[in-house]
Amino acid sequence: MGLAHNAPAAPAHSTPADSAHPLDNPGFASLNGPHARFAERRGRVVRYPVDVSPWLGLPAEPAAADWADLAALAGPDGEVPLPGVGAPVPDGWVLTADVAGVQLVAASVVGAPDAEAVRLGPDDVPEMLDLVARTRPGPFRERTRELGTYLGIRHRGALVAMAGERLRPPGATEISAVCTDPAHRGKGLAGRLVLAVAYGIRERGETPFLHTAARNTAAIRLYESLGFQVRRTVRFRAARVPTLASREAPAGP
Repeated sequence: MGLAHNAPAAPAHSTPADSAHPLDNPGFASLNGPHARFAERRGRVVRYPVDVSPWLGLPAEPAAADWADLAALAGPDGEVPLPGVGAPVPDGWVLTADVAGVQLVAASVVGAPDAEAVRLGPDDVPEMLDLVARTRPGPFRERTRELGTYLGIRHRGALVAMAGERLRPPGATEISAVCTDPAHRGKGLAGRLVLAVAYGIRERGETPFLHTAARNTAAIRLYESLGFQVRRTVRFRAARVPTLASREAPAGP
């Protein structure tokens, strides 16, 4: 079961801009914390390499200089996700996606190992990418599996379901890429894998969390049945960088 069909790259948060909780701006917290080794930086803006994840991080209250650094990283006419950004985009930027979502946290979920779940490695990437392309759980790139543990279930040798770890703000780990081949849905594979990934996260003393589109009610019901609770609403947003000409245009007559 996918997390969010056709969802943009990353959510922008609806919490107050001055909130200090790592889950209120998890991309920024991850890239300035446990995932700092992946960070590409320009000023206060951080992002993952494009073949790892489209997630990036801005301060909760981005200044004009932060928007300029983001534009420089993305390049003219580049499209970027806007995680953790509650402020309106500056003049010249164009929102290209804005979808309602939710963030769920497994505050009391212990998880459980699964005897059929196998750890997926570099040799499994082609199958992982193929499964993602057919089920569309959200962004997954060639190196996404490097962000954490990914587990899968095979049927007659073929990968039919998987789930894994993505963002890792201090004290928590996001469960992502939850997907099941359409021919094998309804067998509980997604729930088993979520619990298996959650078990590994708990073993590290961290809290599992995840994101999904608000319209993906089937996924929300599944996660709530496993013990996840909605923590807050989010917006899955993306925006296009102004063209060089528009950025250099005079402000007045």
